[in-house]
Amino acid sequence: MKLADHRAQTRAEFHERLRRIGAERYHDRHPFHKRLHGGECTPDEVRAWVINRWQYQSRIPMKDAAFLSRVDDPQLRRIWRSRIEDHDGGVDEGGGIRRWLALARAVGLDPDYVASGAGVMPATRFAVDAYVRFVRDMPLLDAVAASLTEMFAPKIHAERIEGLLKHYDFADDTSLAYFRKRLAEAPKDVEFGLNYVLDHADTLEKQDAAAAALIFKTDVLWAQLDALWHGYVQGNIPHGAWRPTEGLLAAAIPEPAGPERAAVS
Repeated sequence: MKLADHRAQTRAEFHERLRRIGAERYHDRHPFHKRLHGGECTPDEVRAWVINRWQYQSRIPMKDAAFLSRVDDPQLRRIWRSRIEDHDGGVDEGGGIRRWLALARAVGLDPDYVASGAGVMPATRFAVDAYVRFVRDMPLLDAVAASLTEMFAPKIHAERIEGLLKHYDFADDTSLAYFRKRLAEAPKDVEFGLNYVLDHADTLEKQDAAAAALIFKTDVLWAQLDALWHGYVQGNIPHGAWRPTEGLLAAAIPEPAGPERAAVS
C-alpha cells in the first residue's frame, strides 16, 4: 500500500502498517497449520511438514551469514550474529537446527535423511532459496524488514505447542524443544529488528520497500504450506520429493499383517 499524499508515515503509523501485514498475511492463517494444530494431520503429513520445514530451518543461519558479510558496522554484526548462534549453537550442545532434528526423530524420521535434504519438495527449495537470495542481494533495510515475521511467531509457536501436545503422541518436552526455545529467542530479535526498521525507514519510499520486503517473506512462508497441502494433503507428491516409507527409523515402519508378514518372516 502506498500513501496518496506521498508523506512518510509516523513511526506509530508505520509500525501499525507492519503489524497489519502480519495480521492479514502471516502463515498462521494457512489451512495446513489449522489442520496440524487441530490434530487432523496424518503421521505422514506431519513427517512431510518436518522434512520440508527443515529446508527453511537449515538455511536461516546461511541467510544470516550472507547478511553479515555485507555489514560494515561492527556493532550491527555483533548483534546480528546471535541469530546464527541460536540456530547453529555450540559444537557440543547444538542449537535450533539440532533441536529440529530431535523433532524429526520423534516423528519417526531418520535425522540423517532429513538433514540431507533429499526429500524436500522443489517448491519448498525454490521458496527458501529465494529468501536467501533476497537477504543476500537486497538493501540491508529490506533484508532486516523481511525478518520481521518474527513479530508474529510467538503466537504460532504457542498454538503449536498446545496443539501438538494435545493431539499427537510424539509431542513431549524433547520433541517440542525448538518451539519452546524460540519463545525466548524471538523477542530479542524482534525488538532489535523492529527498531532498526522503524529508525531507518525514514522516507515513504523506504517504508514502502520495507513493507514490500515483509510481504515477500510472508509469501515465502505461505508458499511452503501451499506446496505441502498440494503434495501431501491432496496427494500430488512431486517427483523427487519424500514419499511415505522413505527415510524412516526402523521403529516407525509398520509391521506387515497376515500373509505379507508371513512372507517376510
